[in-house]
Amino acid sequence: MIRFKSILSRVVVLHVIAVAITSILMSLALSWLLKLAADNIHNDAMETQATVIADHLVPQADGSLSLELTQELRGLYSQPYGRYSYAVVDGHGTALFSSLANQGPIFPVDKSEPEVQFLQRHNGDATISGASIRRTVGSKTVWIQAGEDLANRDVLTDDIVADFFGKVGWITLPILLLMLLADIVIFRRALMPLRQASEIARQIGPARTDIRLPVGQIPNEVRPLVLAVNQALDRLEGGFRAQREFTADAAHELRTPLSILRTRLDTLDDRKIAKSFDRDIESMARIVGQLLDIAELDAFEVGPQERADLQDACAEIAAFLVPLALKEGKEIAMLGSSGPVWVRGNAEMIKRAIRNLGENAIKHTPAKTTVEFVVTDQGLVSVRDSGPGIADDDRGLIFRRFWRRNRNEPGNTGLGLSIVQRIVELHGATVAVENRPSGGAKFSIQFCLAEAPAIR
Repeated sequence: MIRFKSILSRVVVLHVIAVAITSILMSLALSWLLKLAADNIHNDAMETQATVIADHLVPQADGSLSLELTQELRGLYSQPYGRYSYAVVDGHGTALFSSLANQGPIFPVDKSEPEVQFLQRHNGDATISGASIRRTVGSKTVWIQAGEDLANRDVLTDDIVADFFGKVGWITLPILLLMLLADIVIFRRALMPLRQASEIARQIGPARTDIRLPVGQIPNEVRPLVLAVNQALDRLEGGFRAQREFTADAAHELRTPLSILRTRLDTLDDRKIAKSFDRDIESMARIVGQLLDIAELDAFEVGPQERADLQDACAEIAAFLVPLALKEGKEIAMLGSSGPVWVRGNAEMIKRAIRNLGENAIKHTPAKTTVEFVVTDQGLVSVRDSGPGIADDDRGLIFRRFWRRNRNEPGNTGLGLSIVQRIVELHGATVAVENRPSGGAKFSIQFCLAEAPAIR
């Protein structure tokens, strides 16, 4: 059984099959009707000829009959012509007059039949078809018969009857093709609301759970499905909203006890223990901050008119991370463009993305190496380190939330790069990662350039 993945192809193919069957049946029906019409015309003609012969019967004084045909009628029924024949037959089946060579009747006489009969008989290879009418002329009842040899039938009628089916078939073929083209246009137009709904459905994602499929133009047959999908999206949006609210609320609630705990640690006399706890609290505070970033990003939208100086944002983050790098025996370098590079986006969110890349690079680059921040005039910012790089198998995983190759590694939450990925998506930008030939990884974000603000 053929399976169609497209509604349009399914409808068109089934319609073509239906039209083809209909065309064949219609051709057969028309052929039958044409033959029936030709037979009716033939029968009427034969009855008329028999009536004309009857009109030329003249009763004689002795009770007999004479047949006085015109010259034109004699030529019509002559043997050389051979197409038409007549016979006048009495009640005993004896031919009183006949144009046949054997001077006999054309058809047998049946007194029980109605006054007008349409008969056929075979004479060797020939088929004689005609009419027999009963008349009373004078004191005699006779049957006047007129027949036509179908082998010499009207050529035009024969051609029409014989070739009609084939000609109708060739006529229906272009009609079928025109109907097929019309069907495709009609079905495409009818399915246009579904195509539009499909385009809208492609925009639905974790960041756009508010989008719903339009119902107004959807056909009634598909509308229950679209309504069910919208209801499912309502439930999903509620689940996402609850998850975001829980994340944000939990992070906010954790901030207070962490602040209190840090304050109490400052009162401990044993500074070694306090310093150890302080590192753990700092790690927890970082996780809480990242959870708040995720909750904020899930509801954040970049304004269409927002723009930021990428060089300035990168320089600010590089300066912010200098103390962290120096603390671990590493250095920060700012390279590339020295002037403003205006890109489309929110400055604060762009800084968060660069900061996460910078902190990730500082964490993985060895001591006495340099983390490089590079900004180009084309709106590209890169963060380069000299660490172990990224394995090919891990490149499709590193941007997932909470993914870590080594889960036992302290201070690694697996959220930083997922935050970068989310910010990149919100800005319509792209992020790429590659290993440097000299060793280490390079993370690059390509933003869309924007016009510089007007100087006032």
